[in-house]
Amino acid sequence: MKKLLMVLFVVTLFLGLSACENKEATAPEEVELSVFMSFPRFREQFEDYFDKFIEKVLVEDNIALTINLEMPSSDTAGQLLKARLASDDAPDVFTLHAIADIPSFYEAGYLEDLSNEPFVDVVYESVLDSVTYDGKVVALPMESLAWGYLYNKDIFDEYELTPPMTLTEMENVVNVLNQNDETPFLLAFQESWIPQLMMALALGGMINSEEVNFIDNMNAGTGSYADIDEVFGIIDLIMQNGTANPFEVGGASGSADFAMGKAAMWVQGPWMAEGILQVNPNINFGVAPLPVTDNANTTMINLSTSTSLAVSPTSEHKDLAKKLVNYILDAEESSALFEELKFNPLATVHTFEAFPWINEAMSYVEDGKAYLEKALPNGVTDETAVMLQEYYVGNKTKAEVIAAIDEAWATAIGN
Repeated sequence: MKKLLMVLFVVTLFLGLSACENKEATAPEEVELSVFMSFPRFREQFEDYFDKFIEKVLVEDNIALTINLEMPSSDTAGQLLKARLASDDAPDVFTLHAIADIPSFYEAGYLEDLSNEPFVDVVYESVLDSVTYDGKVVALPMESLAWGYLYNKDIFDEYELTPPMTLTEMENVVNVLNQNDETPFLLAFQESWIPQLMMALALGGMINSEEVNFIDNMNAGTGSYADIDEVFGIIDLIMQNGTANPFEVGGASGSADFAMGKAAMWVQGPWMAEGILQVNPNINFGVAPLPVTDNANTTMINLSTSTSLAVSPTSEHKDLAKKLVNYILDAEESSALFEELKFNPLATVHTFEAFPWINEAMSYVEDGKAYLEKALPNGVTDETAVMLQEYYVGNKTKAEVIAAIDEAWATAIGN
């Protein structure tokens, strides 16, 4: 009996020690990823989505992952990210604008080559082209856009209005709205990136129809925004017929105001749909191209890929960072995420229906009234944003705004 008890004790001790050793051998590796995103309004959605990824890598890779998510405001995100990248403090994963940022970020060595990643095989070719540079896929697209301005369909229907195709027609729409005590335009200038959307749309319409050599001329030092000063016609019309106190209104409050019908139109993209519908799920709004001149050919929808996701070449956990980027287009999970965010379908794994306002925008595209967004030199958009705020309050004249943007362009290209 004593021998039997001794054997049992030894076996139990051995099993206990083996279990301890096995537990130590299989303890998950602890890893942290730094993720920088310019989506503060979507923090909750991405935190929930990343929690699913954390569970996935724990099961599949035995990694205890912590994601440090940084989401500064849209107005400051660009400058903060550039400062981080320039100071060798790059996040592992970060958002950037496909059209505006990829060329300069790639040339500076900030973008990992993602050409061989699984997501490349599922993204629509036309969208993939927008994140391809120097023959390499350098980012995962998240927002594929077809945008113009937003308009309240119920208000338009009440006064038998249709989206105008010329500047004169827009002036008539504004007059009808004013006569019926409806505010034509929502102004939300607290964040400078919002008023610059007026110039983005107006400029896009002009340089893709009447002034096709504009960018080449500017790059050659022979052009000026004075060559397209007609764009100030629609900008002035909007500013003079908008809601009061625009510098007290940002993106979130602007979405709420538009949702509650405080203005009939808002020069803003459908990326604000989620915030608008949160406030008023029953709002009936559409997307239409912004008239710039009395030439209807300048009235076009902007087609672009904006916010995309990149990986830093200096990441210490590059494989895991790439796995996270691929998870954004996960075959089982991403449809629900993109639908919740009110983003467009952009990959074969997306099975949800496109939203009505997107279908409306695409109807203009099908009619040939659209253009692919062109990249402007670094700093030009930021200077435009600041100058239009100054222009609204009367601190800058049109001539001064033109001179400032011209100078920003010349500085950016080294002229």
